Amino acid sequence: MTLPFGIAGCGAMGLPMARRLLAAGFNVQGFDIRPLAEFTDFAPHMEPDPARFAARAGTVLSVVRDARQTFDLCFDAQGVFTGSNPPDRLIICSTLSPAAVARVAALVPESTTVIDAPMSGAPYRAADGTLTFMVGGDDEEVAALMPLFRAMGKDIHHLGAAGTGMTCKVLNNLVAATSVAVVRKALKAAEALGLDRGALLDVMRTSSGATWYGDHLDDISWAREGYDPANTIGILEKDLKSYMDAAH
Repeated sequence: MTLPFGIAGCGAMGLPMARRLLAAGFNVQGFDIRPLAEFTDFAPHMEPDPARFAARAGTVLSVVRDARQTFDLCFDAQGVFTGSNPPDRLIICSTLSPAAVARVAALVPESTTVIDAPMSGAPYRAADGTLTFMVGGDDEEVAALMPLFRAMGKDIHHLGAAGTGMTCKVLNNLVAATSVAVVRKALKAAEALGLDRGALLDVMRTSSGATWYGDHLDDISWAREGYDPANTIGILEKDLKSYMDAAH
């Protein structure tokens, strides 16, 4: 694995993941459709041309938003896996439906190995290298990639064959999304009933009301966002649809 590791989608999660890999000594190149100027000190490690990105990267980690952007990256608008010398590995870190992962695996060249490794954790956990990865793929391939995952994450769960990581992730996100909704409803009710929000959160952290969202409200950058299809709350909606697709 001497070729660069390519991080496709250097946004709120992908960029800190790329920084962690670079700090750990990995050969890293990033790719994003946004202008290079937006990446400031990381700009020298960005490759803006998808064909050159594909030709240089031995392994591509896809950290784009959703299934549509995944298919654009791999086959359509950017076509990273449509050239004459595609990357050897595709690691899907975005949250997609398991069915979408299967479609991607069916369309990449036979020489390309697909591993699903969606991650859990807000941008602050990507920055400090404590993400949780749910991995599905061939035993030997995953074992070889463990140093990569450990540079970005704290808890790495190899759950079985390709697809099992994404199945676990959509179920995890079902629980996460519902807890976000319920915690917000409880906090609004606390205000209406005259109970201090901070006091409620303190009690919840040490009782049966504990949740990842409520426990880390002050650490999560999107914790107080309202709904917008383009923001993280919109991503929660997308993740629930991925679960519904899997359940269907």
